Amino acid sequence: MKQAIRIVVALTLGLAGLFAWGQNSGKPTTPPAPAVAVQNSYVIGPDDVLAISVWKEPDLTGTLPVRADGMISMPLLNDIQAAGLTPMQLSSSITEKLKKYVSDPHVNVTVAQMNSQRIYVMGEVLHAGSMNLLPGMTVLQALAQAGFTPFANTKGIYILRNQNGSQIKIAVNYKRLLKGQEAAPSELTLQPGDTIVVP
Repeated sequence: MKQAIRIVVALTLGLAGLFAWGQNSGKPTTPPAPAVAVQNSYVIGPDDVLAISVWKEPDLTGTLPVRADGMISMPLLNDIQAAGLTPMQLSSSITEKLKKYVSDPHVNVTVAQMNSQRIYVMGEVLHAGSMNLLPGMTVLQALAQAGFTPFANTKGIYILRNQNGSQIKIAVNYKRLLKGQEAAPSELTLQPGDTIVVP
Protein backbone atom coordinates (compact mmCIF):
# COMPACT_ATOMS: atom_id res chain seq x y z
CA MET A 1 0.00 0.00 0.00
CA LYS A 2 2.81 2.43 0.95
CA GLN A 3 4.62 1.58 -2.30
CA ALA A 4 1.47 2.39 -4.30
CA ILE A 5 1.10 5.75 -2.50
CA ARG A 6 4.74 6.60 -3.26
CA ILE A 7 4.21 5.81 -6.96
CA VAL A 8 1.07 7.98 -7.11
CA VAL A 9 2.87 10.90 -5.38
CA ALA A 10 5.87 10.58 -7.71
CA LEU A 11 3.64 10.52 -10.80
CA THR A 12 1.67 13.56 -9.55
CA LEU A 13 4.84 15.56 -8.90
CA GLY A 14 6.25 14.56 -12.27
CA LEU A 15 3.09 15.62 -14.12
CA ALA A 16 2.98 18.92 -12.21
CA GLY A 17 6.58 19.60 -13.19
CA LEU A 18 5.86 18.82 -16.85
CA PHE A 19 2.77 21.07 -16.77
CA ALA A 20 4.75 23.94 -15.24
CA TRP A 21 7.51 23.50 -17.82
CA GLY A 22 4.95 23.51 -20.63
CA GLN A 23 3.33 26.65 -19.27
CA ASN A 24 6.65 28.51 -18.98
CA SER A 25 8.13 27.33 -22.26
CA GLY A 26 5.04 28.38 -24.19
CA LYS A 27 5.09 31.95 -22.90
CA PRO A 28 6.26 34.42 -25.52
CA THR A 29 9.07 36.69 -24.48
CA THR A 30 10.10 40.03 -25.86
CA PRO A 31 13.76 40.99 -25.88
CA PRO A 32 14.60 44.18 -23.98
CA ALA A 33 15.58 47.19 -26.06
CA PRO A 34 19.33 47.78 -26.17
CA ALA A 35 20.35 50.33 -23.54
CA VAL A 36 22.43 52.36 -25.99
CA ALA A 37 19.54 52.64 -28.46
CA VAL A 38 17.21 53.75 -25.68
CA GLN A 39 19.60 56.48 -24.50
CA ASN A 40 20.11 57.81 -28.04
CA SER A 41 16.53 57.77 -29.29
CA TYR A 42 14.09 57.79 -26.37
CA VAL A 43 12.39 61.13 -25.77
CA ILE A 44 11.70 61.81 -22.10
CA GLY A 45 8.12 62.63 -21.15
CA PRO A 46 5.98 63.37 -18.07
CA ASP A 47 5.71 60.50 -15.53
CA ASP A 48 9.06 59.01 -16.59
CA VAL A 49 11.52 58.33 -13.78
CA LEU A 50 15.14 59.35 -14.35
CA ALA A 51 18.30 58.14 -12.63
CA ILE A 52 20.76 61.04 -12.58
CA SER A 53 24.33 60.46 -11.51
CA VAL A 54 26.92 63.21 -11.04
CA TRP A 55 30.42 61.82 -10.56
CA LYS A 56 31.85 62.43 -7.07
CA GLU A 57 28.73 64.44 -6.13
CA PRO A 58 26.44 62.17 -4.05
CA ASP A 59 24.17 65.08 -3.10
CA LEU A 60 23.38 65.64 -6.79
CA THR A 61 22.89 61.96 -7.56
CA GLY A 62 19.48 60.32 -7.29
CA THR A 63 16.25 59.17 -8.90
CA LEU A 64 13.87 61.90 -9.99
CA PRO A 65 10.33 61.81 -11.43
CA VAL A 66 9.48 63.99 -14.41
CA ARG A 67 6.56 66.16 -13.34
CA ALA A 68 3.41 66.76 -15.36
CA ASP A 69 4.89 70.08 -16.54
CA GLY A 70 7.90 68.22 -17.96
CA MET A 71 10.34 69.53 -15.36
CA ILE A 72 12.61 67.86 -12.81
CA SER A 73 13.96 69.47 -9.63
CA MET A 74 17.64 69.19 -8.70
CA PRO A 75 19.66 70.66 -5.83
CA LEU A 76 21.48 73.88 -6.86
CA LEU A 77 19.70 74.00 -10.22
CA ASN A 78 16.05 73.99 -9.14
CA ASP A 79 13.71 73.27 -12.09
CA ILE A 80 15.14 71.87 -15.32
CA GLN A 81 13.25 71.06 -18.51
CA ALA A 82 13.44 67.29 -19.13
CA ALA A 83 10.41 66.42 -21.29
CA GLY A 84 11.11 66.58 -25.00
CA LEU A 85 14.83 65.78 -24.60
CA THR A 86 16.73 62.52 -24.97
CA PRO A 87 18.72 61.37 -21.92
CA MET A 88 21.95 62.47 -23.66
CA GLN A 89 20.55 65.94 -24.36
CA LEU A 90 19.39 66.30 -20.75
CA SER A 91 22.80 65.14 -19.54
CA SER A 92 24.46 67.88 -21.62
CA SER A 93 22.00 70.48 -20.33
CA ILE A 94 22.61 69.55 -16.67
CA THR A 95 26.38 69.50 -17.26
CA GLU A 96 26.33 73.06 -18.62
CA LYS A 97 24.20 74.34 -15.73
CA LEU A 98 26.39 72.62 -13.11
CA LYS A 99 29.60 74.27 -14.38
CA LYS A 100 28.69 77.32 -12.28
CA TYR A 101 28.86 75.22 -9.11
CA VAL A 102 30.99 72.13 -9.83
CA SER A 103 34.37 71.99 -11.54
CA ASP A 104 34.34 69.67 -14.55
CA PRO A 105 31.02 67.89 -13.81
CA HIS A 106 30.39 64.43 -15.30
CA VAL A 107 26.66 63.74 -15.57
CA ASN A 108 24.95 60.51 -16.59
CA VAL A 109 21.19 60.32 -17.19
CA THR A 110 19.31 57.06 -17.68
CA VAL A 111 15.58 56.37 -17.86
CA ALA A 112 14.75 54.16 -14.88
CA GLN A 113 11.05 53.87 -15.74
CA MET A 114 9.46 54.63 -19.10
CA ASN A 115 5.93 55.66 -18.14
CA SER A 116 5.16 58.52 -20.52
CA GLN A 117 4.72 56.61 -23.76
CA ARG A 118 1.96 54.04 -23.74
CA ILE A 119 -0.02 51.87 -26.10
CA TYR A 120 -3.25 50.01 -25.45
CA VAL A 121 -4.39 46.47 -26.23
CA MET A 122 -8.03 45.44 -26.08
CA GLY A 123 -10.38 42.68 -27.15
CA GLU A 124 -9.71 38.93 -26.98
CA VAL A 125 -6.40 39.16 -25.15
CA LEU A 126 -5.29 37.80 -21.78
CA HIS A 127 -3.83 41.10 -20.56
CA ALA A 128 -5.92 44.01 -21.83
CA GLY A 129 -5.14 47.61 -20.98
CA SER A 130 -2.19 49.97 -21.22
CA MET A 131 1.38 48.91 -21.86
CA ASN A 132 4.62 50.87 -21.75
CA LEU A 133 5.88 51.56 -25.26
CA LEU A 134 9.55 50.70 -25.60
CA PRO A 135 11.65 52.24 -28.40
CA GLY A 136 11.14 50.30 -31.63
CA MET A 137 8.40 48.12 -30.15
CA THR A 138 6.45 46.18 -32.78
CA VAL A 139 2.87 44.93 -32.97
CA LEU A 140 4.11 41.36 -32.68
CA GLN A 141 6.00 42.16 -29.46
CA ALA A 142 2.95 43.88 -27.95
CA LEU A 143 0.71 40.94 -28.85
CA ALA A 144 3.24 38.54 -27.36
CA GLN A 145 2.97 40.41 -24.06
CA ALA A 146 -0.82 40.62 -24.19
CA GLY A 147 -1.46 36.98 -25.22
CA PHE A 148 -4.60 35.69 -26.93
CA THR A 149 -7.75 34.12 -25.52
CA PRO A 150 -9.02 30.95 -27.24
CA PHE A 151 -11.62 33.10 -29.03
CA ALA A 152 -9.21 35.59 -30.63
CA ASN A 153 -9.68 36.19 -34.35
CA THR A 154 -6.09 36.77 -35.47
CA LYS A 155 -7.26 37.52 -39.02
CA GLY A 156 -9.15 40.61 -37.88
CA ILE A 157 -6.49 42.39 -35.79
CA TYR A 158 -6.12 46.13 -36.42
CA ILE A 159 -4.50 49.25 -34.98
CA LEU A 160 -6.38 52.46 -34.19
CA ARG A 161 -4.05 55.45 -34.53
CA ASN A 162 -4.58 59.20 -34.18
CA GLN A 163 -3.06 60.90 -37.19
CA ASN A 164 -3.41 64.58 -38.11
CA GLY A 165 -6.36 65.03 -35.77
CA SER A 166 -8.35 62.03 -36.98
CA GLN A 167 -8.40 58.34 -36.13
CA ILE A 168 -7.29 55.85 -38.76
CA LYS A 169 -7.65 52.07 -38.81
CA ILE A 170 -4.66 49.96 -39.90
CA ALA A 171 -5.22 46.27 -40.67
CA VAL A 172 -2.58 43.91 -39.30
CA ASN A 173 -1.65 40.80 -41.25
CA TYR A 174 -0.75 38.69 -38.23
CA LYS A 175 -0.05 35.57 -40.29
CA ARG A 176 2.57 37.37 -42.38
CA LEU A 177 4.16 38.91 -39.28
CA LEU A 178 4.45 35.48 -37.65
CA LYS A 179 6.17 34.11 -40.75
CA GLY A 180 8.62 36.99 -40.74
CA GLN A 181 7.42 38.17 -44.14
CA GLU A 182 7.68 41.79 -45.14
CA ALA A 183 4.92 43.96 -43.73
CA ALA A 184 3.89 47.58 -43.98
CA PRO A 185 5.95 49.88 -41.69
CA SER A 186 2.78 50.76 -39.77
CA GLU A 187 2.38 47.08 -38.87
CA LEU A 188 5.90 46.85 -37.50
CA THR A 189 6.62 49.85 -35.30
CA LEU A 190 4.05 51.17 -32.85
CA GLN A 191 3.54 54.84 -32.00
CA PRO A 192 2.54 56.41 -28.66
CA GLY A 193 -1.23 56.22 -28.16
CA ASP A 194 -1.79 53.33 -30.59
CA THR A 195 -4.59 50.92 -29.68
CA ILE A 196 -4.34 47.33 -30.88
CA VAL A 197 -7.74 45.64 -31.20
CA VAL A 198 -8.04 41.84 -31.28
CA PRO A 199 -11.63 40.90 -32.17
